[in-house]
Amino acid sequence: MKKIAPSASPLPAPVRVPRTPVITEACARLAVAQSEACAPSSIAQSAFRRALLVLEGLRAQLAAAQEARAAARQRYWQQVGPAAAAVVAARRALYVPLEGALLTPYFSRLEETQIVQFIVGNAGALIERFGEDEAAIMARYVPARRAAPPAEAAPGGPGAPADAAAAARERAAQAREQARAERLAQATTLAARADQQRLQTSAKTVYRQLARTHHPDLERDPAQQRIKTELMQEITAAYETGDLYALLQLMADSAHTDAADADVLIAYTQALHRQQIDLRNQLNALQNGPDGLGTSTGKKRELELRQIKRDLRAEADYVQQVARQLHETAGLREILRELAAEGLDTV
Repeated sequence: MKKIAPSASPLPAPVRVPRTPVITEACARLAVAQSEACAPSSIAQSAFRRALLVLEGLRAQLAAAQEARAAARQRYWQQVGPAAAAVVAARRALYVPLEGALLTPYFSRLEETQIVQFIVGNAGALIERFGEDEAAIMARYVPARRAAPPAEAAPGGPGAPADAAAAARERAAQAREQARAERLAQATTLAARADQQRLQTSAKTVYRQLARTHHPDLERDPAQQRIKTELMQEITAAYETGDLYALLQLMADSAHTDAADADVLIAYTQALHRQQIDLRNQLNALQNGPDGLGTSTGKKRELELRQIKRDLRAEADYVQQVARQLHETAGLREILRELAAEGLDTV
């Protein structure tokens, strides 16, 4: 049985990264007017401003990496899309003879179990490698596949107690693992919720500080009122989207950090450091993702794409050949024997 190595892995969805808001001319003019006051005069202020600069740089890097990944993804599918679509069509054509075989009386219970495994494995390949929606197939056959081993065991037969004990131990281990995973997921959710609550509270505090100073209704000079109207629009937009980091940037540019308490600045700096960690993780995932899109360029990437297309075309031809063989009872039995000998569920 010729085994075709998977060559078309699913592509990760582009990471949605909030862009650093562009400081408008109104904010720039206000920052220039207060440039002397904006100079950091304490360790807390200096750390806060450094954290803002690092965060801004990371956002720019992440935006560039995201654009590069999107472009690489588009080029990838433009070149290998037709070959991948041929593989998907060929694999979906396997369902007809396989499901038809389950309706005939010509196969033993063991062979029927192998056929179900064949169907489920084929659906899994379509899901994992091509991102296809095979939920209906999985829902139809996965329960039957799980129920097959108990049905085959003869009650009281040789080795039945040992098999039952092993199955019980396996079920217990799976239950413990599932419980641990659920506890971890719950703890992660609670931590994320608490962190989000802290960020929302901090965003509201910063918003109120900025609004008290920059609300246009508090300004009598018409020129300054226009400037503060534009600035207040930015402040409100950042607050409505929950972007604490944009609010902190606006606060730094409008010299609020100079009057802020050191403990407050330290808390804001810690929030910025948490965002830096998150952005670095996202950047690392984009640059070193499992599919490697965008990691190579030029002639090397072109050669890789050509090889992927050749592999996909070979796989489509092979799966079509298997499909023709599955329409015959003898051909299906031969395929099942070859899969069993190689320890595979599907082609």
